[in-house]
Amino acid sequence: VAGFCSVVLCHPSDTPGNETLTEEDQDNGTRVDSVSLASRNVDFAFSLYKQVASKDPKKNIVFSPVSVSVALAFLSLGAHSSTLEEILEGLTFNLTETPEADIHRGFRHLLRMLSQPGDQLQLRMGNAMFVKEQLQVLAKFKEGAQALYHAQAFTTNFQHPAKAKKLINDYVKRQTQGKIKDLITGLDPRTAMVLVNYIFFKGKWKTPFDPRDTFESEFYLSRKQSVKVPMMKVEDLTVPYFWDEELSCSVVELDYQGNASALLILPNQMQQLEASLVPETLKRWKDSLKPRMIDELYLPKFSISSNYNLEHILPQLGIREVFSTQADLSRITGARDLYVSQVVHKAVLDVTEVGTEAATATGVKFVLMSGRFDPMILSFNKPFVMVMVDRNSNSILFMAKVANPKQGRAPRLGAIGGAHVWVSACSLAAVCGVAL
Repeated sequence: VAGFCSVVLCHPSDTPGNETLTEEDQDNGTRVDSVSLASRNVDFAFSLYKQVASKDPKKNIVFSPVSVSVALAFLSLGAHSSTLEEILEGLTFNLTETPEADIHRGFRHLLRMLSQPGDQLQLRMGNAMFVKEQLQVLAKFKEGAQALYHAQAFTTNFQHPAKAKKLINDYVKRQTQGKIKDLITGLDPRTAMVLVNYIFFKGKWKTPFDPRDTFESEFYLSRKQSVKVPMMKVEDLTVPYFWDEELSCSVVELDYQGNASALLILPNQMQQLEASLVPETLKRWKDSLKPRMIDELYLPKFSISSNYNLEHILPQLGIREVFSTQADLSRITGARDLYVSQVVHKAVLDVTEVGTEAATATGVKFVLMSGRFDPMILSFNKPFVMVMVDRNSNSILFMAKVANPKQGRAPRLGAIGGAHVWVSACSLAAVCGVAL
């Protein structure tokens, strides 16, 4: 999984900026605990999902909520006055209840949790600043960016857009092990700064699918329309499961090796499910999941992609001023000379069986000899929702709606060192860009 958010700042007139938070503040005041931050991030994730889904209900969706939220929180370090309030309130924080300093400390803690080393999966998140050579960035902003968001800084000559683009894209490519190759497709010479947030995940299903069991099957787009897809299959699987009577949907949790899992939600009515996506719904699902033997589970093997211009969507969440010449980003340079012109989020979701490394280890299947009079068969052969969660922080790493596994199929993302890239059961790539 690889996700990116970039923030590009362009000059469009002089107000001194407030001080930016540094390490000195780290233990003062009330900290935003991980449970509270996770709830805010889930609220933002579902709000963003609903806005994206409303644009085209029949289209695939895939994006990284945590990548977008961290990028916006990082951007808010440079914001002031009503611009600051709009960004943080758009992230579902109430500044009368939660001081800004605590919000940034909460995100710093989240970044640390997501960056904990692990033997069973790789999960890494970070930030970078590409700064115009002539831009005088305030020391307080630099200190806050480093202390709170661990952002690396690179001096960049945006007067040579091709070279600047290559510098940024090469950095992105290295951080995602080649998964994301072209974050930036074009740069305006007026660009003053690019802020990049990345998230990288690489893992394997705890109970993998055997590639030899994959077969061609129907995926029903509607009652009258279907497409042929490669369908993966696993038998005799005991996993957390819940049938939600209220929303008429099946919820199953498939674990990765390590501290991540994927919630797969199969609804009878997709629009009813989407309208009910709130943090309380997710909590109810997780509290209600119980181990259940599933005789046969079918999941399509697919690759989907999505592109979003979030400058048209974020205003629906209350984030408006930062996109206008009224924007106050004076805590970056000390002057009100920056505004956001574009927010682009690009994502790819590739779901497959385990890689060849593990295929030989999963070739043996054990079948109970006792007869089954009422076998449990769960087939994701119609539109469903996928929510990928980091269990350490309870944060939603990625959200997806698979409306059509063959719609907008993304090209394979290449190979690393001659070996097949997809050694994990689920791989995602997301890019979010904010141009100022």
